[in-house]
Amino acid sequence: QVQLVESGGGLVQAGGPLRLSCAASGSILRFYAMGWYRQAPGKQREFVATLTSTGSTNYADSVKGRFSISRDNPTNMVYLQMNSLKPEDTAVYYCRGDDRLTGTKWGQGTQVTVSS
Repeated sequence: QVQLVESGGGLVQAGGPLRLSCAASGSILRFYAMGWYRQAPGKQREFVATLTSTGSTNYADSVKGRFSISRDNPTNMVYLQMNSLKPEDTAVYYCRGDDRLTGTKWGQGTQVTVSS
């Protein structure tokens, strides 16, 4: 089974950038879609961005124009570039991979805290 491990979270000031990384223990080509979700304290996990194997992207309205998802197939990495961060972006960010055969895989999450 492919494992997903997020990194890159931390404390950043409002308006600043941060890049999250998701490392897969195997080929990410098995996933027809990979994405990022987040969960703020006391709230449900919510969709942030997704990138399909054909290159299509989709973003939550709250992050459009500020966040960008990308993948590097040879290194089995998925990234989330976050710019113009806001305090309301504070959450634990999770990487997700959707495999038609084995279902959905989640990483353990990485904390992002945006100070005002």
